[in-house]
Amino acid sequence: MIYYLTLGTNDLPRATAFYDPVMACLDLSRILTADSDIGYGLPGDASPSLYVLTPFDGAPASQGNGTMVALTAPTRAAVAAFHSAALAHGGTDEGAPGLRYSPNFYSCYVRDPDGNKLSAVCTLPPQE
Repeated sequence: MIYYLTLGTNDLPRATAFYDPVMACLDLSRILTADSDIGYGLPGDASPSLYVLTPFDGAPASQGNGTMVALTAPTRAAVAAFHSAALAHGGTDEGAPGLRYSPNFYSCYVRDPDGNKLSAVCTLPPQE
């Protein structure tokens, strides 16, 4: 249903320094680099699924109230790594890794340096 998502930034180099290590925790990599945007996807993808960009209209980027991007994490450890990497690279905590909603909904919540809200979610049971 969703072809791609975009998040605005007011500082593309700062966003790149944040997103490169954070997306790597979810096995995603930067597969597009352009003057006004960067894009992330699975290695080998033809086009990105998540773009971080300076707004086309030239107005300042701003986060949406009630807007969040939830990304699939392969393991609970990846959720924790995503959260730690986000905080280490200029993000802020919006909810530490933990169980929510059901016994298999393990997630965390952060904001990127521009205030965009992100979540990493693993719905698999814990690995023994």
